[in-house]
Amino acid sequence: MDHRLTADDRKKQLVRIGLMMLRDKPIHELSIDAIASEAGISRGLLFHYFPSKRDYYVAVISAAGRRLLRVTKPDDALAPDQQLREMLVQFVAFIARRRTAYISFVRGAAGGDDFAVKVYDETRARLTERVLSYIGAPEVADEPASREYLRIHAWLSYTEDLAIEWSALPEADRPYTPDTLVDHVIEALQLLRKL
Repeated sequence: MDHRLTADDRKKQLVRIGLMMLRDKPIHELSIDAIASEAGISRGLLFHYFPSKRDYYVAVISAAGRRLLRVTKPDDALAPDQQLREMLVQFVAFIARRRTAYISFVRGAAGGDDFAVKVYDETRARLTERVLSYIGAPEVADEPASREYLRIHAWLSYTEDLAIEWSALPEADRPYTPDTLVDHVIEALQLLRKL
């Protein structure tokens, strides 16, 4: 029995393989040959679905950004302060669980890859908008030049870097539990908003 995948299913499979491999290496180090081999197709067939290596990388990085937004989305039924906490709990857990892939996502953007920068910026903007709504300032989400927007955007960078550095430490050496780390960044946000 022939189990050929539809074009859409094959593209999704190839992106999933890329996400899986992204756990261990940066996006620009993903091997197209290894991805095609894992999918059981030729390199040439991969390029039938994605016209270039860059197109494939864009699809994988975009999926990584969507995954981060999906796993950090709290239950809408929670109160705003609980939504903020839940988002942060999931954000810290995501970074700790997928540290190498997350660093690849961040450093790909920091390295200036246009496609990575665009996806990272869009993802950060969505997270910033969420936080603004949780703290009662959703109207600022459309004003990236406002002081409040810039503060929240920068605070997310602080939170991200703290979680990356914290998750690199052996568990016994971590100065925070995941819950106290979240408490700390919420307190930092409250202090920052008073400046």
